[in-house]
Amino acid sequence: MPKLRIEEAATRKQARIDSGIDTIVGTNKYRLEQEDEVDVLQIDNTAVRESQINRINDVKASRDSNKVQAALSALTESAKLTESTGLGDHPQNLLKLAIEAARVRCTLGEISDALKDVWGEHVPRSDVVTGAYASQYGDGEDEAEFNNTVKEVEQFFEKFGRRPRMLVCKMGQDGHDRGGKVIASGFADLGFDVDVGPLFQTPREAAQQAIDADVHVVGVSSQAAGHKTLVPQLKAALEDMGAGDITIVCGGVIPQQDYQFLYDSGVAAVFGPGTRIPDAARTVLSAIEEKISE
Repeated sequence: MPKLRIEEAATRKQARIDSGIDTIVGTNKYRLEQEDEVDVLQIDNTAVRESQINRINDVKASRDSNKVQAALSALTESAKLTESTGLGDHPQNLLKLAIEAARVRCTLGEISDALKDVWGEHVPRSDVVTGAYASQYGDGEDEAEFNNTVKEVEQFFEKFGRRPRMLVCKMGQDGHDRGGKVIASGFADLGFDVDVGPLFQTPREAAQQAIDADVHVVGVSSQAAGHKTLVPQLKAALEDMGAGDITIVCGGVIPQQDYQFLYDSGVAAVFGPGTRIPDAARTVLSAIEEKISE
């Protein structure tokens, strides 16, 4: 509930910015005609990932496998005890066992899996706030623009027999999904059918969810600078699964100098900070229709 209320407040704030009720200097008022290019340190994410994998493999090759297995088994058995006795009566300290596992060089994934084998994995709810974005549009040109965007979505429905459907996904190591939820809420209020993926998806998982939900477009929300690695992998996964016709768009904290790379990777549109949701929705609609007509 607290998370949902935070997302609702963030959605209302975004709508007030988009409609001009709230002034954000440099974003929705007093913008520069030519924005200064920000010098961003470029990291080769693929090389970093391969380096980390090699380091993990080196650790696994040099550790004592018997001690590793014993430590992981102790964690699993401890987890089983909580199933039978309840956490309040648990005779062992799980944190202590996890530290002991780390000391014999068990990986975080292995420690997690040792507990997950017994307890399973938490599946977060993907509720999307509805009505909060639309409620902030009053009279005037901004309301007319909002309503015109809604009409364009309705025209899409009349033309193609169903509403434009979008998956908002968070791949890689992004730490929170509030920005993605705000986008999802705004698009839903404009008439889109919207699905939201869980945090930390792999590109293949996102592609599979997009196919299962029969979406027109995948909206990649990126905050942790993994877009140059993850988006090409998403495109490849969709094509491998026979869904190369699904449109991909990206938004979030993406430097201007990366836009062309994403376009070359098959992305239809990139939305940077300050993008108004009605503008993004119309661009996405056009991209979907263009893909359908190919």
